[in-house]
Order: sequence, then C-alpha cells, then structure tokens
Amino acid sequence: MRRWISLLYLLPALLVAHTAAGDPAQEQVLVTASRLEEPGQSLPLAWSSIDESALGITAAVHANEIMQRVPGAWIARGNGQESLPALRSPVLTGAGSCGAFFMSADSIALRAAGFCNVNQLMDANIEQAGRIEVIRGPATALFGSNAMHGVVNILSAPPTPSPEQELAFEAGPHDYYRGKYHYRNTLGPHGISININGSSDGGYKDDSGYDQQKATLRHDYEGAQWEFRTVLDLANLNQETAGYLQEGYEAYKNEDLKDTNPNPEAYRDAWSMSLQSRASRVLDERNTFTITPYLRDNKMEFLQHFLPWQSVEENGHTSIGLRLAVNTDATDLLWVNGLDVEYTDGWLKETQEEPFVSPNQPAGVHYDYQVDATVAAPYSQLRLPLGSRLEMSAGARLEHTRYDYDNRTGDGPACGPDATNCRFYRPADREDDFTDWSFNAGATYLFHPEHLAYLRLAHGFRAPQATELYRLQSGQQVADLDSERIDSVELGLRGGWPDALRYDISLYHMDKDEVIFQDANRQNVSGARTRHYGLEVSMDYLFAQNWNLGLDATAARHKYDSPIQLLGSSGDIEGNDIDTSPRLFGSARLGWDFSRLAGRESRAEIEWVYMDSYYLEPDNLHEYDGHSLLNLRVTSQLNSHWRGAVRVTNLLDEDYAERADFGFGEYRYFVGEPRGIYIEMAYRFDAS
Repeated sequence: MRRWISLLYLLPALLVAHTAAGDPAQEQVLVTASRLEEPGQSLPLAWSSIDESALGITAAVHANEIMQRVPGAWIARGNGQESLPALRSPVLTGAGSCGAFFMSADSIALRAAGFCNVNQLMDANIEQAGRIEVIRGPATALFGSNAMHGVVNILSAPPTPSPEQELAFEAGPHDYYRGKYHYRNTLGPHGISININGSSDGGYKDDSGYDQQKATLRHDYEGAQWEFRTVLDLANLNQETAGYLQEGYEAYKNEDLKDTNPNPEAYRDAWSMSLQSRASRVLDERNTFTITPYLRDNKMEFLQHFLPWQSVEENGHTSIGLRLAVNTDATDLLWVNGLDVEYTDGWLKETQEEPFVSPNQPAGVHYDYQVDATVAAPYSQLRLPLGSRLEMSAGARLEHTRYDYDNRTGDGPACGPDATNCRFYRPADREDDFTDWSFNAGATYLFHPEHLAYLRLAHGFRAPQATELYRLQSGQQVADLDSERIDSVELGLRGGWPDALRYDISLYHMDKDEVIFQDANRQNVSGARTRHYGLEVSMDYLFAQNWNLGLDATAARHKYDSPIQLLGSSGDIEGNDIDTSPRLFGSARLGWDFSRLAGRESRAEIEWVYMDSYYLEPDNLHEYDGHSLLNLRVTSQLNSHWRGAVRVTNLLDEDYAERADFGFGEYRYFVGEPRGIYIEMAYRFDAS
C-alpha cells in the first residue's frame, strides 16, 4: 500500500507544474492502433511511443535498455541477447508464458501465432528503428491471438526527403564492438531506407558472448494510383550463452563467482527473415483499400541450459500471410474493416546427447514433430466523434485457428522399458481447432482543450501454443487446453500544458481465465485464474530552458486468483503474488540540451532505474531485494560531419541481478553487469 500512496503523491505535483518554457510539444502520431497514422492523443487506450531521438541517445545494446521508457514494461535481460518480456504482467516463464504479447515489426508479428519464442525481440532491428510503439493491455481488433497483455511494434525508419548517410563505430567493455550504417533518401516517387548493423560482444561472464547482424531495407513508392511500402528484415545471432548462477543466496554479489559460467557449453543460434509489401489505393474521397502480403521464415537451435538434462532444441517455421483492409475516413467517423489470413509450416526437434540420472530422461530424440497451422480472422474497428468533446470507439474480431500436427517419431513415451515415469511423451497425430473473439469499447471526453479522460473495456485471447499442445510430459497423452482469455477495464487521464508538461496516467484491472500452466504432475492443463491491476504514470516536464525531467513509473499487483496445483508450489497459492512481479518499478531521466553551449546539437541525460523486490516462486517464500541503477549518456554533434557519444551504464557499479528466480531447489540469478563505458563515433557524409 505504501508504494501506491507514494506514487499517488506525485500526481498533484505533475498536474500543477506548468510554468517553465521550452520547445513546443510535438503532436504524437500513432500507427499501431489502426495501422494508419492518426493522432494518438484522443485514443481511448494506454500507449507509449519511443521516438528516434530517444532511440539514438539510448543506443541500446539490449531491448531492456530502451523499454525502460515504457511504464508497465520490463524486458528482463538474460545472457547475451536473451530476454523474458513483461507488459502489464509478471515475467512469465514455463508453460503458458509464450504468446501473451504481440511482438511485431511494422505491424507484422515477429513470430507466427502458436510458434512464439520468448526471446523474439532479438529478431527486431531496434538499433536502427524509426520509432517503437507500445499498446499496454488488450489491443484493438486489428490484433488477434497473443495481443493479450499488449503490443510492441518496431517501426522501420522511413526515407528522408533529402540524402542522409551515416557510418558509426562503437566500442565498449568486454570486447564489445558495433558498427552501424544507414542511407536514406527520396528520388522522385521512390524512397529508400537502408539500415545495417553488426555487433560482437566478448561477454562479461566466462565462455560467453555473441556475434549478431541485422538489416532493414525499405522501399517506398508513390504512384498515380497505388502507394507501396516494402520492408525486408534480416537478423542473425550466434551466441555462446552463460547460464544461471546457482551458488546460493545473493551469489551475484560474490566477486569470485559473479563472472563465472556454470554452463560453458550453452549456445543459441538464430536466424530470421521477414518480407512484407503494403499496397494501398484510394477508392474514393472516403475509402482507401490496403493489401499486405508477407513472408516470414526463421530457424533457431539452442542448448536448454536451464534444464538439468540439457537437451538441444531445434525449431523453426515458415509463414505466408495476407492482410486486406478498407479504411473509411470521413469527418464523422474513422472505420477499418479487414481480413487477416495466414498459413504456417512449423517444426520442432528436441534431442539429448547423453542420458541423465535415470532412464526417465534418456538420450536420443525426445520430440520430433511438424505442425501446419492456419489462421483466418475478420475484424472491424470504429471511431465515432459525438460532438466536439466526446468520442466513442468499438471493435470486434473473430479468429479461427487450426493445427494439423504430425508426429515424426514414435508415438508414446520417449523412454525405454526401464523407465518408471518417462519425462517425455509424444502424442499421436491429431488436429486441433480454436475459435476465439475479442472486442473493445472505449470513450474519450475532452474536459479541457489540452486534457482528456478515457474509459476502455476490452476482451483479449490467445490460442494455445504448439509446444503446449504437443510437447507433453509424464505420460500425458492429450493436452485438452482452452484458449486463454483476459478481460480488462481501464481509466486514463492524458494531456499537458504546451511548452511545459505532457502526462499520461492510466489505472487498470484485468482478470485472466483459462490460464495454461504445468501442474504438479508436469502435465499441461488450463483453468487457472490470475488477477492484474495497476497504476501507470508517464510524464515529460520541461522545468527550465533546455532542461527536462522524464518519468515512467508503475505500481502493480499480479496474483494467483484460484487454488491450483502448480508445479513447484504447495498448492495453497491463491492470493499470492505471481513470481517475478515487482509491485513498483520504473525509470526517471534528467535531460539537458546543451546545443547552445556546444554550438551544435548536443544532449546529455542521467537515468535512474528502480526495481522493487519480488518473489521468486509461487509460494512466496524466496525473494529478490530489488535494486537501483544510474546510467549516464552524452551525445554531441562535433562538427558538420562528426558526432560523438559516451554512455556509462551502471554508473555506481552496483551489484544486482538482471533477473532472479528459484528453481530445482536453488536460487538462480542472471548477473547484472558492472559499470560499462561505451564510446561511439559517427561520420555523416555530405548531402550531395
């Protein structure tokens, strides 16, 4: 309760502080809600937008660094480029964890519904994005399965009106190096945006590090009748992974242990490709037709170092999809009607090289299956002004998902005759169908020219993932799962005073039903309930000329709402906090624009990142104490060609854990890195 009261005390100060001068606040434009550029101010939903300026000064090495600017979001960093996301949710792990979030690039999901991976943000070119947009909570009708807790949409950098070309090199601790190149221009009806980067990290921990390459190529064409935007995204990762540190309570503080790697043999190799082409044509003065075909392909192989028997998983899928939409834009309404269809060919193979401690975890192939998946979904989303102050919105989506599963190895247990309780079970060939619907309804009321309130109701869903249905354990022959469902109610305030303050406050309550989990018998089941409620505050305050203060804070509670026999719990967990769900977290930034002093564009900021304590397992018996970090960033245009930047992460060299949990009877930590200094030099070529 004290955490909530402390955050509420901030609100009156934010709402009355409007006396300083600064640059006029730019109107916020949002693409993610309707896939069209529209003013975000009047949308009755909670959203955040990270612009190219914030992306540039942060220069994130990992997605968690930039997502700290989004209230309600925590991308928990694993080792290297691995991560576990949270968005109005706990950090979800295990069965039921994957698929709670819609991660996309230019509104096309990074992974197909049913085939997600919790680390999928590593496929997105966040390093050179034009903008990142986030919808918090169940999304609009344009998004279907997986858009339960929210949407993270990475938008490609658009072409520039005139030539812009830059080459940058960066060096950091532990043999970290990164190079970035971009070229953007418009030539007549053609716009070009080329963005390429590569990084190499020697790794803080022993026998760790990675090499990663990404490219985003975009071509825009504006013809007499049709407009096209084609985007190709490519990503490759070769990583030597350091596993959890499992040497007792607060082992991350032990100088002799914190940089050791208990799993030097662990690795992750991943490759992904996405190609889309969005074509739109004006039908008449009110209606525009849009068609977007796309292709997605990815492959991944990694050692499951987080499991005692350390099997190797190989997975991948290829998807082809099509989106059709008619956008009606008139003075009295904005209406989008569309149809999404997608076909995916997915596969998974799990192999163990050596036998474990008993015949129940044998060497050899545990699983080898292929799944054909089809998804079809019509939808409709409407915004309707009712006078000058009131606006209503509503949307609905009906989605049908079908899986055709083919077991490519023997049906039944993967063990020999000596096994007493075989850990791995391969179900026989089967088909599964799921039909789900989502809806949202909201209203915004402009009670002052610069301030509004909104109310939103939403219902979201996700169909079970393929791994939850077909990678079974302990003799479970069929996973009879239902789709997860979530109901949300949200109240928000948004507005500001020009040249001074912009604020966004949202209060939400969500009930989640048919939650998929692994029970005490290690079987995948559904039927659990969880409850989620919280308060999110985002503000940007220009309190003096060239000085600003930014805040993104979250106070939330995520708890079990049913008496379930969850694996690893006592069974008496109703009302307990869901593990890895801090009740208070966020960041604050003090920024200084010293362009006048330097004579050229220059900016500095110091960032405070706060993470509250949280429980590590469902019984709430083990806890991580939390941490506070400081980061310092400075960037300056040195002359017409050269730009320099310095970033210092973990400025005070705090001992902390990026993420902690308790499993298999042990405390486990992903160790936070010590102070790191990154130096970047960039050269901008002449416009000619």
